[in-house]
Parts: sequence; structure tokens; C-alpha cells
Amino acid sequence: MFSNFSGTRTVKTFFSDGTGPPRVETKTYSIGGPGGSNVGFSSGGDINIGFGDSFGGRGARFGVGGGDGGDSGLGFRFKGFTSGGDSSPRPKIEGRPQRTERKNPFAGLKDQIYGDIKSKCLQEGILFEDPEFPAEDTTIFFSRAPPRRFDWRRPTEICNNPEFIAEGASRFDVRQGELGDCWLLAAVASLTCSKELLSKVVPPDQNFTNDYCGLFRFNFWHQGEWQEVVVDDRLPTYNGQLVFMHSTQKNEFWSALLEKAYAKLNGSYEALKGGSTSEAMEDFTGGVTEMFELRAKTPPNLLKIMLKAFERGSLMGCSIDADAGRIEAELPNGLIMGHAYSVTSVNMMDIKTPRFEGQIPMVRVRNPWGNECEWKGAWSDKSREWSLITEDEKAELGLTFSDDGEFWMSFKDFTENFQKLEICNIGPDSLNEEMLTNKKRWEAHKENGAWTRRVNAGGCRNYLDTFWTNPQYRITLTDPDDDDDDDLCTTIVALLQKDRRKKRKEGLDLLTIGYVIYKLDDPNRGPLDVKFFKYNASVAKSPTFINMREVCGRHQLAPGTYAIVPSTFEPQQEGEFLIRMFTEKANQSGEIDEQTAYVDDGRRRPGVPSQPGRPLAPAGPSKPLPDTEKPKVEERPAPTAEEKFQEKELKERFKRIAGEDMEIDPYELKDILNVVFTKEFSFPGFAIDSCRSMVAMHDGDLSGKLGYDEFKDLWADLRQWKGVFKEYDRDKSGNLNSLELRGALHSVGFRLSNKTLQSIVMRYSDKNGNIDFGDFVLCAVRLKTMLTSFRGRDPENKGIAPYDIESFIQTTMYS
Repeated sequence: MFSNFSGTRTVKTFFSDGTGPPRVETKTYSIGGPGGSNVGFSSGGDINIGFGDSFGGRGARFGVGGGDGGDSGLGFRFKGFTSGGDSSPRPKIEGRPQRTERKNPFAGLKDQIYGDIKSKCLQEGILFEDPEFPAEDTTIFFSRAPPRRFDWRRPTEICNNPEFIAEGASRFDVRQGELGDCWLLAAVASLTCSKELLSKVVPPDQNFTNDYCGLFRFNFWHQGEWQEVVVDDRLPTYNGQLVFMHSTQKNEFWSALLEKAYAKLNGSYEALKGGSTSEAMEDFTGGVTEMFELRAKTPPNLLKIMLKAFERGSLMGCSIDADAGRIEAELPNGLIMGHAYSVTSVNMMDIKTPRFEGQIPMVRVRNPWGNECEWKGAWSDKSREWSLITEDEKAELGLTFSDDGEFWMSFKDFTENFQKLEICNIGPDSLNEEMLTNKKRWEAHKENGAWTRRVNAGGCRNYLDTFWTNPQYRITLTDPDDDDDDDLCTTIVALLQKDRRKKRKEGLDLLTIGYVIYKLDDPNRGPLDVKFFKYNASVAKSPTFINMREVCGRHQLAPGTYAIVPSTFEPQQEGEFLIRMFTEKANQSGEIDEQTAYVDDGRRRPGVPSQPGRPLAPAGPSKPLPDTEKPKVEERPAPTAEEKFQEKELKERFKRIAGEDMEIDPYELKDILNVVFTKEFSFPGFAIDSCRSMVAMHDGDLSGKLGYDEFKDLWADLRQWKGVFKEYDRDKSGNLNSLELRGALHSVGFRLSNKTLQSIVMRYSDKNGNIDFGDFVLCAVRLKTMLTSFRGRDPENKGIAPYDIESFIQTTMYS
């Protein structure tokens, strides 16, 4: 171990674009410095490098030798740059490394602190080179080799006077390069229409002069949270020109660097090929996008929807489908086919004529080309209709008649001429106080979830036997919308599947997803079972099941409590998701899940008073079960004649084996039980570890043995569990799958949350997801032991139990 190590290294880098002699760049790097920087070698083959206080104690770790899965080689991980926050809904086992930290190549985004990195670079006099998104071919392509050699250059190496934003950011700063990401460019151009949103995504206080160190930052809404993404300013070039997104002005680079940051967030430049404009609009705003087909399914309250969207500062876009071979062709009315427009205002305009006085709905539209290609119909620039409104109203509207691409249309003409409307509703976490001025806001709630194979990946309603296992979410609507004559509540539900664009390199594509909504008569009821879905119809559902990143629907629901069930179309498909619920008025929302608990059946056990019907404390901080949700336990059936005979034989055998002290240890228990149960089940018999757990379940004084009374309690449990196993093994395979396991454990008093069930399935099932009788019994024994122990330390059933280190070890190890 070498401590307080410091040193320098000089590196020469050769650049060539094939048109002349290679260019040489020389840089000197420093390792170590103040604050306890060090280099060390661990016995496990790891090399640890600490960079000292300047980087907040961060460093690097090299792993030499076998990695995960037994692969050999050299592994590299930046400490502090790769262990970012985890939004995964998978259960977290405290104190153990998580796969997301080891496997997710983007986990370090949250730990790349802009201020720390900038301070270090300025202190050392170096330019930032991003270890999370290196300047190499694999950062651009993941499926193929590059078509030619790209040269990574900084803006200072491309032109003499680079600027981050020159003369204000505008739609003209966005030009497409060689990457098929026009969907992203359209969203970026739309983003420039809102100075507030643009400055949030693209912080304007960045430049190539003051404290320049090759470091830039951007902000994106990423799967439920705003995420700052830092990048270095090395950009792919060919023959000295930018290859991908760039500005019309050769010395402006904000759009090129924005594209690089977005590519980093999604894994590579290639990951940005193909997409929906609404996807990027959401990532720039944190909003949720609704699609409206104006010619086929125009909702009767579309005007009200658009007026409210404008009040809330939502982004809106519209378009006309292009005919084959007529991309961006101009129609006689001046509108362009296959072209994206922005809706910049929706207004009720006051007009007064000798025959009519009142308001008409109007829509202001903007052509991002910003030229004379404008609407030529009624209310177009300088049309006679403008004589019907007063000069004061014209001034209030900011009316100008110039070839700037912006024009007004009546709402009727708008819906008759445009075919598609997209509304990106801005969520409350995207609006600052300035943006909220005179604007209404949505009330929003979000939940992270996952479909896990063999646990809760139940598929759609077509698969009734498994549909009920899907995650379920409760939403309670209390107050109707202010202007709804039918006393209904507007609810927007958005279901987003996570990380599918990043996972393209793994061969994974988008899942087909959707959701269904059910009305709940009892607002406090627990998870809905198969019987509920068999006899209750849905009240609403997603517009379709579709393989898009997000499916979204707007629903008008009566006040009440509802269950929302998101799912994939096919069962047993895994993926993580984010579900968001937007309402005009405040709502109460949350996940519907079991509280892990054990329901006592009333039999007296050593050291535990008999309390019939009382559930044991949930395994985690949660509220006690209300009386209406206390589950009922099936009564233990009376022993059959055969079981009575077996019990008599067991008692005699117990006496013979136990001897004078009338106690048996796990090895003796193994002999007794296997004589009986190997005759009834095709399994290897109870292993000694299972028998140790059975003894521990009733051994409160660490004697390591069972007396006959304790043995009788154990035998009664085994008899019940044996019957339940046979009942739920419906295909007579001698095994339970995860669905059968949940039902079997539930019938004997165990209530399992999805996270608890997942940990059990991962722990006790074989590679095919099946659990034999021996493992089922071991699972039941340990569940009962742990929950009974927990209850003993939580007498008031609060879901919180105090453990010191000694009692914690005894409880967990001796079970």
C-alpha cells in the first residue's frame, strides 16, 4: 500500500484527418495531491486511486482478474462517478452491492458534479475529458464500425472565435447532420420558443472565455427526475466540420453540445436514431404528451383542452400528414404538408359587428421556417376579418403583419385543416414561480415500478389468470373540475417504460404496454385478486396497447377511488416503468400492495400468548392493517384417519429417538420427518439445514432441541403446509410456480408484498422458477420465524422493531 502518492504524466496524442501531416497535442496530467490522495493495491486484485479533496474524495478503482460472471480481464470504475442514485423499484438489500451500480453504465451521471469537476480542472489547468462518455467510436456507434474515421475536436480547434450562444438561441440554430434524429431537432426548435424552458435545459451562463475548461452542462427530465448532464466539448468532426447537429452560424455550439449531452444520457449517438418528437419534448420539460387525431377522433371538448393547455404554458404542435412523394409540399391555402408547426396561443377574441357581438375562438400558429409561408384563409395577415376587432385588442394580442411565419386562424379552420395536434402538458416540477404567474398548474403524482418475471409480470386483461398479479395503483378523486357541467374529474394517466432506448445495444426493443382503470367500491381495500377482475368491468383504459416509450390517455371520471393496473401486453415480460397521474384538483394516490405479515391462527406457541385473528406486524414501516383489511385464515382441517395413524407412529418414534430427556436435535428430526414425507412427495427429503430452521422456529432458549410439545406444534404446521402444497400444485408436477406459491402462502396466513415475494422467489426457486416441497416448507418456516420474532419486538404493531446488534444476529442467523 502506497499512501499520499502524487505524480505527473505527459501524454502525446496524434490527430489526422487524412488530408495532411498528423497534428500532435501534448498534455501533462497530475495524479494525487492534497487531502489524502493515494494509490493502493488490495489483496483481491483491485487497484485504488484517490484524487484527494479537490474532487471531493473521488477516485478510481481498477479490478484485475475475474469479474462478474467469472470473466477475466481488467475492470475500471470511477469511485464517486459511477454510483449514482438508483430510481429502480427493485428491492434494496441494505449493505449489499446492487447490480445497477455494477452494470448500469450511466449510474455515474448523478455523481458527476459540475462545480467539483470545474474547480479541479481550473486548479490543475487542464481541460475536462469525460470518462463516462469518451471520445471514441463506441460512443457514436454500438452496432457497427464507423463508416470513416472521425476526428474529435473542441470548438476552439474548429474555429477562431467559438461562442456557446451567439445573438440569442433560436430555431435557426438547429440544423441536422448525418444522424437520423430529426425528431430531436424538431423538439429542440420548439424548445427555443420558450425562453424559460430553454434556459432550464440549456443554462445560458456558459462560454469559451471566462473560466473555460472544456466542460458544459445541460438539464434533462429523465424518467421522473431532473438530471444534470455534464459533457466535455470534444465533438465528432470530419474534414474540420461537425458531423452531427450544428448551428447555421459556424461559430455557435450550444445545439451540438446539447445533442452530445442527450446522446450521453441515452448511451450513444446511434441510440438517438429514430424517435418521436413528443419523447424529446417531455425530456426537455418533464411534461406528458397527448396526441389528438383531428379528423378521426376529435374530442368534443378540444377547445376547452387547448385553452387550459395554453393557460398552463403547455407546448403544442400541429401538422398535416404528407402524401406519398409530396414531402413539405405547399397547399393552396398556404399550409405545408409533412411539416411541424407550433401553436403559440389559443384565445377567445372579442368581436363586434352590426349583426354580431361576442367571442370567437382563435388559434395562433407558427411556421418554424419564419418566412412568408403562412395561412392564406380567413384571419390571415391583413385579411378583412381584422377590421372586426378594436385597435386595443390588436395591441393586446401583439398583432403584427409581416412575413415572420406566424399567423392566426379560427378554431374551426384550425381543426378542419390540420390533422394532428400534440400537447405536452407541463408538470408542476417543471415550472418555476415566474412561469406560474397567471397560469394554472396540474396536480401530479408519480410512482416507479417494475414488471418482474414470475412475480408481477402478468400481461394484459386477456391473460386473466395472471393479470391480477400486475402492479396496482390507487387514485382518489374528490373534487370535480371547476368548469365541468357533469361534475367529472379530468385525469391524465401516462405510462412510461424506462431505459429501452439505452438497452438497444443489448438487443432489447420497446415493450408493448398499456393500462386499465377500475372503480373501487371500497376505497380501503387491498390488492385486487383474480375474482375481482373476473366479475368487474373496467371504466377506462389506455387508448391502445402500443410499443412506444410512453402511452398516455385523458379520462373524465366521477369522484371516487380507482385502481390503475399497468401491464405489458404479453405476460412474463420484464421492464421498469414510471406511471404518472395528472389531475386538475389535488388527488390522493399510491401503490396498492400487500403489507408483509403473518396472521396468527390462535394456537399457543411457547413464549407467545395466543391472540386469535391478530395479524403479526408488517415487515417494514407501514400502518397497521385496518379491521376491514385483516385477512382471514383458513381453519386448519381436522386430521384424517391416516394422519392420526401417522401422528401416533411419530409419537412412538419420537419417544424411541428422544430418549429419557424427551428432546430431539435437528439430525434426529431429519430422520423422523423423512420417513413420512419422502413417501408422499418426490423430493430428496428435508436437508439438515431445513431441520435446523424447524428447530429454531420453536427454540427460544438456544438449546438446539425440541421437546414433544414443540414437536407437536411443528407437526401441525407441517401437516397444514403439506395439504396446502398439494392443493395448489394443480398440475400435480410436485412443484409450485411463483403464482401458486403466492396463493399457497396466502392461504396459511402469510401476506406478502411484491418486493417480499420477489426476494422469496429469487431465494427459493430453481432456474425454471419452480419450488419443490422441501423448499416450500423451509420458506414457510423462515417466514414464520422472522415475522414472529419481529412481532415480539413490536408489541404495538407499528411496523418498527428495535434490534441491537446481538439480537439482530441471533434472529437472522438462527432461523
